Amino acid sequence: MSQTTPATNETNQTPYVNHASAAALTFMLLSGLVLALGLAARFLIPATPIDADRADARYKAWADMHAAEETALNTPAWVDQDRQIVRLPIDVAMQITVQEWQNADNGRADLIARAAKAAAPLPKVAPKPSAFE
Repeated sequence: MSQTTPATNETNQTPYVNHASAAALTFMLLSGLVLALGLAARFLIPATPIDADRADARYKAWADMHAAEETALNTPAWVDQDRQIVRLPIDVAMQITVQEWQNADNGRADLIARAAKAAAPLPKVAPKPSAFE
């Protein structure tokens, strides 16, 4: 019977250790540990669904926006009271436009006058004195 000896390094006659297999074994053990911790966290820690209340919040925001748009389209209101600019419901604005543009020259002149009035700078207002002066 012959006896086998471990492989040795030729330069200093020490046993050869395969570091690659040790690294692979360490990598597999750490990967298994991370996987086990991830699965434990997934199944043991309760988590609420991300979109549980967001759908209700989005629907409420949409409903509020829709109501504001309906109000803006169907009710008159001041846009700029200093310049006397109002917002009119669409049907009323269309009726006024049709009436004003029966005579195209008068309608155009009125449109130019209103545009100039809307674009005119506001008069300067004296600033309030500071309480610290």
